[in-house]
Amino acid sequence: MNDLEQKLLKNAQKGDIEAFEKLIEKHQKMVYNIAFRMMGNREDAYDMSQEVFIRVFNAIGRFKGNAAFSTWIYRITKNVCLDEHRKRKNKNTLSIDKELEGEQGSIQRQLRDDSPSPEEIFEKKAMKKTIQEAINNLPDQHKIVIILRDIKGFSYQEIAKIIECPEGTVKSRINRARKALKDILYGNRELLNTEYVK
Repeated sequence: MNDLEQKLLKNAQKGDIEAFEKLIEKHQKMVYNIAFRMMGNREDAYDMSQEVFIRVFNAIGRFKGNAAFSTWIYRITKNVCLDEHRKRKNKNTLSIDKELEGEQGSIQRQLRDDSPSPEEIFEKKAMKKTIQEAINNLPDQHKIVIILRDIKGFSYQEIAKIIECPEGTVKSRINRARKALKDILYGNRELLNTEYVK
């Protein structure tokens, strides 16, 4: 974290909403993209991103810097999405937009993204859509490591910090996740040339 980020962090921890917004601005697209891959559609990804920012806002005063700020935010993103998956397994829920509540008032978070949406890019190729559907059928612990490693390009060490488990466990889960994904995709002849089914 550079000096500017350190200053923004300190001010955000004191309740400065403008500093908070600037601090998370560079992470919001990655948060959205991870949520999109975890949830599979734009609406849920948006809702999950809002929940992430709420949790970050409410917990930023307790952030001690034991991990990188980005790692902390991505860990919260992973937890928010997994929590939602667990809730949906038990009952159907509706997502609602929430404001960030703080001691100095509330703000509405808006994601700014001038580039084509992840969904628009994603839907250009049927193969990618099929792979996403296959990823959605993986168990949660396999889904998150595939997304973080193969789609988002995080290192094993970074993933270990985000999901809070040993590096060896990360590598093992990735291997099992890739095998499971290959098994799901293998029956689809259109995808026989992808890296997952070679």
